[in-house]
Amino acid sequence: MPKKTITKFSVFVIFIVFVSISSGACHSNVVGGGEPPSFDRAKSLYDEPKVVGKIESTEITESSGIAVSKCQQEVIWTHNDSEDGAFIFALNSTGKALGTWRVPNARNVDWEDMAGYKNSNGKCYLYVGDIGNTNNNERSEHKIYRIPEPAVNESDSGATRKDPIQTEPAETLTFSYPDARQDAETLMVHPASGEIYIVTKHRSSPAGVYKLKPVFDAAVVKADKISDLTVPAIPNGFLTGGDIAHDGKHLIVSDYFAAYEFTLPADSGNFDDIWKQKPVVVELGERKQGEAIGYAEDGLSIYATSEGKLAPLIEAKRRKQK
Repeated sequence: MPKKTITKFSVFVIFIVFVSISSGACHSNVVGGGEPPSFDRAKSLYDEPKVVGKIESTEITESSGIAVSKCQQEVIWTHNDSEDGAFIFALNSTGKALGTWRVPNARNVDWEDMAGYKNSNGKCYLYVGDIGNTNNNERSEHKIYRIPEPAVNESDSGATRKDPIQTEPAETLTFSYPDARQDAETLMVHPASGEIYIVTKHRSSPAGVYKLKPVFDAAVVKADKISDLTVPAIPNGFLTGGDIAHDGKHLIVSDYFAAYEFTLPADSGNFDDIWKQKPVVVELGERKQGEAIGYAEDGLSIYATSEGKLAPLIEAKRRKQK
């Protein structure tokens, strides 16, 4: 068994033991045990989640991050977790495979999340976060790759890892944390400022929120810690994915249980005030190991995936305001 697999298994076992002690009970239907949040569907901001398809490509075995295209309709991007190579995959909103691309100057050490970004000139990019650190927290530096979003054509659907399409070269942002080595699975990009947010993953304490200026292909950048973050579940900082809505007024994060949406106060002009708010729980349904979530381009629904082959693609639509 590879070293990384052994380490991940060890962390998994430790996590189960910790939660069993701290909560006094485990929920066998949830990966990793723990205690899910309370949920009142009648008060939900979203309709009941629906499985709208399954990820068709058998090359996608650990959908660890997703980004809904901001320039192309019916295109969703995803990638596998570590040890897969620097590949990104396109699919449509029912999970149909649209092709495989390789990022020629990138390395997948521990890819954990991705985000889409459309600049003021209308050019779209994909950001991929090599931000995981599950192998004994050995990494003191991490990388974020920025790739011009490939145009997806009907003829690309036959591209595979054996014969992938090449993306344009990625720009690389190398960063470190100001306090301690961290493990993270959540990468978000603000739609207006382009600032990058990393939310760390903690098993016994709140998550940390760190902000980065988009300084690529330069010296190592030091992240700024701006907040702690908790969600109404046990553990309260075990976050596995997230995204910021196109309007910059909402953000959503997820764990293995559910999603949690934060809303910027109407009278605030500072996006970072959003981290001080109380989140609303969003139901995502059954997932084997949910690690990826993203807003639709119009912000009116969210998509979530799960690890494993032929994983479900889940959509929850925002309820219309009465």
